[in-house]
Amino acid sequence: MLIHVLLGYYSCMQMRFISSIVFLFLITSYAQAQEDSYVKLGQKALVDGDFKMAVINLERALATDSSNVNTLYMLGYSYYHSANYKKGVATFTRLVSLKPNESSAYYYRGKARCFMAAETAGLQNTEKEKLLLAAIRDFSKAITINSEDIKLYQNRAIAYRDYGTIKAQKIPRIYDKVKAIDAFKACIIDFQRVLDLNPGRKDISNQLENAKEYLENIR
Repeated sequence: MLIHVLLGYYSCMQMRFISSIVFLFLITSYAQAQEDSYVKLGQKALVDGDFKMAVINLERALATDSSNVNTLYMLGYSYYHSANYKKGVATFTRLVSLKPNESSAYYYRGKARCFMAAETAGLQNTEKEKLLLAAIRDFSKAITINSEDIKLYQNRAIAYRDYGTIKAQKIPRIYDKVKAIDAFKACIIDFQRVLDLNPGRKDISNQLENAKEYLENIR
C-alpha cells in the first residue's frame, strides 16, 4: 500500500515538473513568435521608408532580445533616419559593444554625432568639439576595418573641417591655432584622397579648395 502511495506521489511530482517545462516552452515560444513578428514589421517599415514605425516595432522586438545585433542595427539606422541622433548613437554604441568590427555602425554613429554638433540648438562649442572629435574617432575606426570605403574619408574630412573651424575662432578657451591648423591639414588630406579616386567630383574639388583657403587664413 505504501509503495502505491509513494509511486502516486512521485508520478504527481513528475507530471508537475513536465507541466512546468511545457508551460515554460510555450511561454518562450510565444515570446519568440512575438519578437519575430515585430522584427518583420520593423523590417517592412524600414524598407518602406517609414522609419518612425520601424522604430516602434524594433523597440518592441528588442524588449524580448536586447542583444540581437541585426535588430540593433536596424533600430540604430531607423533612429538615424528619423533624426533621433542621440538614440541612434546610443543604439550603435550597444551594437559595437557586441560586434566591434561592424564598420557601418561606426559610420552612422559618426554621422549622427556630426549632425548633433551641427543641428542641436543652444549647444556650447565645447560640446560640439566633443561630438566632432568622437565622430572623427568613429570614421577612423571604420577606416581601419574597411579602408576601401571612400565615404568614410569624405565624412571624416567634413568632421575635421568643422572641428578646425571651431578651434580657429578667437574665443577664450576655444581658440587653438595649432589644433585648427592640424585639423584642416587632415581635412585636406582626406578630401584629396576622395578626389584622387573620383576626379570628376566637383563638390569635393570645391570643398578641398575652400579648406586650403581657410587654412591659409588661420592667424
